Amino acid sequence: MEDLVVIGAGPYGLSVAAHAAGAGLDVRLLGRPMASWRDHMPEGMYLKSEPWSSNLSAPDGRHTLAEYCATLGQVAEHGTPLPIDTFSAYGMWFARHAAPEVEEVTVTEVTPEGDGFRVHTAEGPPLLARTVALAVGVMPFVHQPDVLRELPPGHCSHSSGHRDLSRFAGREVAVLGAGQAALETAALLAEQGARPVLVARRSRLNWNTLPQPLERPALRALREPHSGLGTGWRSWVWSELPWAVRRLPATTRERISATALGPAGAWWLRDRFEGRVPVLLGHRLHRAVAVSERTRLELSTRSGESMVLDVAHVIAATGFAADLDRLELLDAGVRAALQTVAEGRAPELSAGFESSWPGLFFAGLLTAPSFGPSMRFVHGAGFTAGRLVRGVLRRLASRGPRPGSTGLARRDRAASPGRCPGVPPGHPKTYLR
Repeated sequence: MEDLVVIGAGPYGLSVAAHAAGAGLDVRLLGRPMASWRDHMPEGMYLKSEPWSSNLSAPDGRHTLAEYCATLGQVAEHGTPLPIDTFSAYGMWFARHAAPEVEEVTVTEVTPEGDGFRVHTAEGPPLLARTVALAVGVMPFVHQPDVLRELPPGHCSHSSGHRDLSRFAGREVAVLGAGQAALETAALLAEQGARPVLVARRSRLNWNTLPQPLERPALRALREPHSGLGTGWRSWVWSELPWAVRRLPATTRERISATALGPAGAWWLRDRFEGRVPVLLGHRLHRAVAVSERTRLELSTRSGESMVLDVAHVIAATGFAADLDRLELLDAGVRAALQTVAEGRAPELSAGFESSWPGLFFAGLLTAPSFGPSMRFVHGAGFTAGRLVRGVLRRLASRGPRPGSTGLARRDRAASPGRCPGVPPGHPKTYLR
């Protein structure tokens, strides 16, 4: 029985597994490395956050994004956007150098087993784990407006469903949303020969400003401190004090998670968007109908005026919803039993990221209503990894030593975190669902 099975190999899963191996735990890491970044973001996108705030977390503080870029003879500079493909490659490099070997298996179900868990995969016999950390990324939580769900296949999609937008060249595409994903998707569509139009309920678009230099006069730095989530004291709190956010009332945390750091476009995207993409602001979508091969959107303004938009395709850049009910690989009985934050469907978590089901830990999007908006970004992985592993250690200690364990495997694993004993070098590679 493993001490810990980490499910998901994105920034959070890789960071948690690296810290677990460094702590000497018997850990298995399951998933496709950097799957969301490699498979679900259009080519040509850039990282919105600054390179120095986009590091995965290793227990020794090494294996940073800057260190990876240096191996390529490149510099990860403040104020210079970094291609998503470079960040994805960084995650793969981190997986090779700082984390246990990733087993690319398809996890189908996690069920209770005694005081631990049984992790079912599509490729072989199940694994037994004393604790489990679910770091499944955002893809299980894709959110689309209800009015689009009745459209036939091929008429609409989510912004996370595309690697190549060139197939829309010459076609009219409605992009729904007002955040970075919507704005950058629309800009990329225009640059690849499509005819996009942005539709948003908001009356205006928000754009981030050019980041201030890292080196500034002391008084200016005090008034507007830098943080992993942007400049200013409010962003600094969300970025640097997630532990303090967790101590707030549940309803307050839920509201902060839903509203803080609202939709905005990166400063470097503005020139590529304005004047190139038509916008319909203050318009609400209330009906979508398939008409032959095209899609008719019925929109209304706040003043009650109506209009119809006829397009070839609709892309909903409408984000992700932290909802346990969408985490179908987790046993339904466990999901139903978990204590949740206020009125929402995100798990209430301890200071060590443990849910109300002993031994079940969470990382990433589902933890935002407990720890704040930092958990929606790569920057939150650094806060999460060490604390989650300490939570695992406390849980294991409360159960006593593992039967038959001598501690030798833990010492061997800690000495060589890049390999996972018991996993053959030629282990078959498939994908995490």
